[in-house]
Amino acid sequence: MSAAHSPTLSLACDLIARESVTPTDAGCQAMLAARLSASGFRCETLQFGEVTNLWATWGEGRRTLLFAGHTDVVPAGPLELWDTPPFTPTVREGLLFGRGAADMKGSIAAMVTAAERFTARHGAPAATLAFLITSDEEGVAVDGTARVVEELRKREQPVDWCVVGEPSSGASLGDTVRNGRRGSLSATLRVIGRQGHVAYPQLADNPIHRLARIAAALSEERWDDGNRYFPPTSLQVSNIAAGTGAENVIPAHADMRFNFRFGSASEPEALQSRSEAIVAAHASRYTLDWRLSGQPFYTPEGRLTEAVSTAVAEHLGIEPQLSTGGGTSDGRFIAPLGAQVVELGPINATIHQVNEHVSIADLERLSAVYEDIMQRLLAA
Repeated sequence: MSAAHSPTLSLACDLIARESVTPTDAGCQAMLAARLSASGFRCETLQFGEVTNLWATWGEGRRTLLFAGHTDVVPAGPLELWDTPPFTPTVREGLLFGRGAADMKGSIAAMVTAAERFTARHGAPAATLAFLITSDEEGVAVDGTARVVEELRKREQPVDWCVVGEPSSGASLGDTVRNGRRGSLSATLRVIGRQGHVAYPQLADNPIHRLARIAAALSEERWDDGNRYFPPTSLQVSNIAAGTGAENVIPAHADMRFNFRFGSASEPEALQSRSEAIVAAHASRYTLDWRLSGQPFYTPEGRLTEAVSTAVAEHLGIEPQLSTGGGTSDGRFIAPLGAQVVELGPINATIHQVNEHVSIADLERLSAVYEDIMQRLLAA
């Protein structure tokens, strides 16, 4: 069978053809469940609100290796900027184009075909192979993996090792394996002033000026120095909004949103209290709301990182770099189960962009790496 018609490529195309923009699954998981059921997996759909989740297991061993991913994708954006329709999988010059090709329908296809080959070659396993697939990773991530993990806790379902198929690679497939992620803490600030005429500032209180001083102070603060596992905490202002649209009116309030990406050197409560002190030094009237979307997690070198690194070296000929950089992933929900968690997936250069694509050869090699990981952890 040629690579152009391989099971991995065919499944990736079938997934991309389904317009599964968050939180819609568009039938992706039903298709995956049918494939996995044919290989002996017990498949269960866990529906929470608008979010569809698939939990599938093969074997009843004491140890569990989980492969995790998401079928939802971000919106395609302006269709006229795409060379080919985003939900029409297109093969061109050795690349597969389409929304979700790299993030992360390609990874899911590689996982499933790896599992199909592995289960076909093994009888009763010494451990359990599991899949957790959600349609709520790119969105608010409330009714997806986080809710499934709550259900797994109730069932006392152990997870020892987890491979998340997020696109972790940089210049070449497998060059980077994420063995941790920073936490994410977001804030929405409203500084309240007094509306008035710009010609009479003494009769008004300009909240934009106060907000500017707050933004400067927050951005200049050194929150921590990081540690051996994580870089220093980063704060970024993401949104600022103010004004009535008139050039001669001082507005009544000004709004700002900012986000911390933090490692284990800082606790979110400390970041909040220090931020509030800075805000209070420049504004007497304000509201400040916080949302913690994930704590940092870190997987030390051990059996999982060794299995992943050895599989990458064996099939890709490189030694991967272990990294805790990048954004957040659903690994933040799985790690608190006590699982060792890593992320290994395609090159991330085009994720969330128009003309998103992945190398077809990389999909085939990624599937081989995933199967090797299964072999090293489940059949040893």
